[in-house]
Amino acid sequence: MMQRHVKSNVITFNAMISACEKSGEWEQAFSLCREMAQSMIELDTITFSASISACQKGNQWDKALQLCRAMVLSKVEANTISCSAMVSACEKAGEWEQALQLVSTMVQSSVKLGTITFNAVMSACQRSYEWENTMHVFSIMALSSVKPSVLTFEVAVNACEQAGESR
Repeated sequence: MMQRHVKSNVITFNAMISACEKSGEWEQAFSLCREMAQSMIELDTITFSASISACQKGNQWDKALQLCRAMVLSKVEANTISCSAMVSACEKAGEWEQALQLVSTMVQSSVKLGTITFNAVMSACQRSYEWENTMHVFSIMALSSVKPSVLTFEVAVNACEQAGESR
C-alpha cells in the first residue's frame, strides 16, 4: 500500500484536539496546541475551545487559564464554549476570583453567556463563602437577560443563608 503524507493544518489539528478532549487526554490536547504554535499553524476558536474543555475535564484549571491567556494574546475571539469551559475549570478548582474575573471580562466583551456559565461562577463564589459576589453575579445574570434555572436559585438561596450566618 502506498503511504501518503498529509500536511497538517488547523483542521487536522482541531480534529485531533477534539478527539483528545472527548477521550479525556488533556495532556495530548495541550501538547498539540504547542505543536501547532511551533509549526506556525494559527490556532483558532475551535482549537482553543476544545483544548480548554479538555483541560477543564482533566481538572487542569491552570492549563486552561494558560490557554485562555494565549487566546486573548492571539486575538482569537472567545465564544460561549471556550468561556464556559474556562469558568467551569475555575469553579472545579475553587478559583472563584478567576471565575468572577473571567465572567466580568466576557460580559464587557459582549460574549454571550448562558445559564450554565453563570451557575458555575455563582457556585464557585458560594462554595467559597463569597455570598456578596454570588449575589452580584446573580444580578449580572438578570441584567444580561439570561434565564435562571432551579440550580441558580438554589445557589442564590444558599448564599443568602450564608449571609445570615455571617451576621
